[in-house]
Amino acid sequence: MLSKTQSSFYRRLFIANLIDEGINTLPLIMNTINIPRRTAQDTIKALQELHIDCSFNGASKNGHYIINSWGPINPTWVKTNKAYLANSLNYQITN
Repeated sequence: MLSKTQSSFYRRLFIANLIDEGINTLPLIMNTINIPRRTAQDTIKALQELHIDCSFNGASKNGHYIINSWGPINPTWVKTNKAYLANSLNYQITN
């Protein structure tokens, strides 16, 4: 069982990785890991606390998120451990 701190950290890493892999809109993120819109929005907003630079490109209706910099996070570790993160968060990947 993860603590709130661990689950928050893992969720941020996992969603940053999804964005980096092209699952980069709120509907895609929500459908892929079956989370509420507000959770996805709050998690993306909180990426800055980890010094992950994420921005929104395009218009509201057809834009997408992009990871500009992973800051101190090693994206290779996140990609390698994607299944572990998903399992820890009880995410059933639908894509």
